Amino acid sequence: MKALILVAAVALAGCGASRGLKPVEGEQLPSAPYGATATPAPADLLKPGPQARPGRSDELLRNSQERRSDEFDLPPR
Repeated sequence: MKALILVAAVALAGCGASRGLKPVEGEQLPSAPYGATATPAPADLLKPGPQARPGRSDELLRNSQERRSDEFDLPPR
């Protein structure tokens, strides 16, 4: 049973394509999205947008500030 799972895992690992993406022969890429000036290339479609990978802020805290009081931070009853 373990050998069967190992063979299946190796077979699935080989399914990934290492070549560039191209449309199927005779087919074209989808038309340009609404408002776009050109049809994006496959590589452009695979790049994550700013919402998928937001930029990182390395701003250091330069001076400490007192927190304002929290009116909902009540002691337990």
